[in-house]
Amino acid sequence: MVTRGVVAGAAGAGAGTEETADEASAVTPEGVLEEELLRLAGSVPDPELPVLSLAELGVLRGVRLLGPGRVEVRLTPTYTGCPAIDTMVTDITQVLRDRGMTEVSVHTVLAPAWSTDAISAEGRRKLAEHGIAPPRPLGGGGPVPVALSVRCPHCGSVDTTVLSRFSSTACKSLRRCESCREPFDHFKEL
Repeated sequence: MVTRGVVAGAAGAGAGTEETADEASAVTPEGVLEEELLRLAGSVPDPELPVLSLAELGVLRGVRLLGPGRVEVRLTPTYTGCPAIDTMVTDITQVLRDRGMTEVSVHTVLAPAWSTDAISAEGRRKLAEHGIAPPRPLGGGGPVPVALSVRCPHCGSVDTTVLSRFSSTACKSLRRCESCREPFDHFKEL
């Protein structure tokens, strides 16, 4: 039985906190399959932000091959009670079953908690490209700014105001740029 795990790439602060594969075992057939399963699960689009994959969002914590046709996936929601988690589980299960996995178990992992630091650089780029102001990296440990300036993804101005603390999803707020007057979503810092 294979028991080593492949952890999602270092997309964010939470990556690398679980067991990691050593270089020798990564070239075994099981290691290659785990890497492929991790890539497949990570390519699933986020149901609420389909411009991002689960890997880019940083919610996929890892994949572990348990035996022939059996795989375990670890997933951390962006916040407790996230309504999209069931859809994520269904979509991951489907993509892995399409790859031949007959038994897919997806476990929700709450610790360490997800934060916006887990969003990859590519994910941040895609958010901005699609008109959603990406969160600033928290960087951990430094002083927390009293007021955050949020850059408009349309014109780049930091003269923006909050219209609503919640937008199309609970993890975003609705803002307006006072320079170009365009409204936009802002992915909240968590």
